Amino acid sequence: MPLPVEDLEAQALSLPLDERARLVERLIASFEPRSKAQEAWLQLAASRQEDVRSGKTALVPGDEALARVRARLA
Repeated sequence: MPLPVEDLEAQALSLPLDERARLVERLIASFEPRSKAQEAWLQLAASRQEDVRSGKTALVPGDEALARVRARLA
């Protein structure tokens, strides 16, 4: 017998933050299967995240990034 939604919700809200985030991601993903394009974007995002974590790529504050783009367009 399935759990009533209220019980399931209470259990989900009692999870630690990282586990709730993972659950939310899986629930959202269940609404729409991933396409090949989505998988490619996710792989690219994971690769870029790893570049930042490893120090290969440095983050730039948003204001600075916009200033650089504006300077290139001027």
